[in-house]
Amino acid sequence: MAELQVDDNTSSRMTSSAEEETCKNPDRLYDDGEKSIIREQLDQHQSTATIGKPHTCDQCEKSFWGSGNLKIHKRTHTGEKPFTCDQCEKRFSHSDSLKVHQRIHTGEKPFTCEQCEKSFSISSNFKVHQQTHTGEKPFTCEQCEKSFWSSGILKRHKRTHTGEKPFTCDQCEKSFIQSADLKVHLRTHTGEKPYSCDQCEKSFSHSSHFKVHQRTHTGEKPFTCDQCEKSFSRSDSLKIHQRTHTGENPFTCDQCEKSFTDSRSLKRHQIIHTGEKPFTCDQCGKSFSQSGHLKIHKRTHMGENPFTCDQCEKSFTDSRSLKRHQIIHTGEKPFTCDQCGKSFSQSGHFKVHQRTHTGEKPYSCDQCEKSFKDSRSLKRHQRIHSFDQWKKEFSDSYSVKLHQPTHTGEKPDVCAHCEEFQKTPSLVH
Repeated sequence: MAELQVDDNTSSRMTSSAEEETCKNPDRLYDDGEKSIIREQLDQHQSTATIGKPHTCDQCEKSFWGSGNLKIHKRTHTGEKPFTCDQCEKRFSHSDSLKVHQRIHTGEKPFTCEQCEKSFSISSNFKVHQQTHTGEKPFTCEQCEKSFWSSGILKRHKRTHTGEKPFTCDQCEKSFIQSADLKVHLRTHTGEKPYSCDQCEKSFSHSSHFKVHQRTHTGEKPFTCDQCEKSFSRSDSLKIHQRTHTGENPFTCDQCEKSFTDSRSLKRHQIIHTGEKPFTCDQCGKSFSQSGHLKIHKRTHMGENPFTCDQCEKSFTDSRSLKRHQIIHTGEKPFTCDQCGKSFSQSGHFKVHQRTHTGEKPYSCDQCEKSFKDSRSLKRHQRIHSFDQWKKEFSDSYSVKLHQPTHTGEKPDVCAHCEEFQKTPSLVH
């Protein structure tokens, strides 16, 4: 028997086979949230032999088999939502939609897959999931021939060709292809975050963000690279990772034409050109180009080192520092140059090495325009200009020699008996 799909505005008609099955056996019904719809659809089915759709909307002339469906439809014109959730006060136009919604609060998932035992709160989602096992995609786009699991997904896909965005926010007039996207967007105005983690009480406005967050507690990484078997907690992270194998860098800087695997890396890079540092520490005033760097920096004030090595118990402020440290114990050098075969323990060192082959020198001195392959070389070079600057302030080389130790901290002439620093430098240098 086909599953029943319930949405906010109207109830889906049963397939003809399901109608005939229910007609023969009217007691064979669904769960409580679907019984009323099926009874009404049974009445509709039994009347199809003699009549058309007798109930017509006086506002849009759309017709329906049953009076109940017409009544529900009219709420799309009036905006009436008489069914209210007693936990979050969200309102619905149909009682069955309310019952499905309440499963968010109860955690009830009555539809379970026999093959992988994954459970679902909505029958339509369950039906779509089952096709991941069969590989069935019966609905095909006539423009690009892409196939989909359900007619609803195909309908939404077609809007990418037409550019149609029928769902508009009444507060900021932003439009969306899907009603679900509009619902999530509206939470940016209301501040609603209905998905709460029961382990850390963090809340989310979108169910997908909530699911990804939960993996930080479970350690689940369901997305695996088919080339190197590395696993990820998010599908988009896997997609970005796969570009390291294909060499694809679709995001290009419009100032220096350097390319990146993802948009975030491009945005971080572009700050090099603007010099922008919008994230400022409220304790010491130090600014950062990235919010993550500020978050890590703040731990230096709090003395917080949440990332601990399980071999030597040394602690670090961030996960990257811990990973770099752990290579000391493993001796691992996962980054190998495909031109000379040299291996490196850190990606940063590997990138700098690659420039010896490409000749790339992205770090330029702003005083003499000399270029370098890494930032450290540039900093060492810039000291020459600093030295030349203060060198001009002294009348002779003897005064320069006297001044140099103030920068280096060097005490070249110390009496062996009294350890008193002799200000006069040795003439034997």
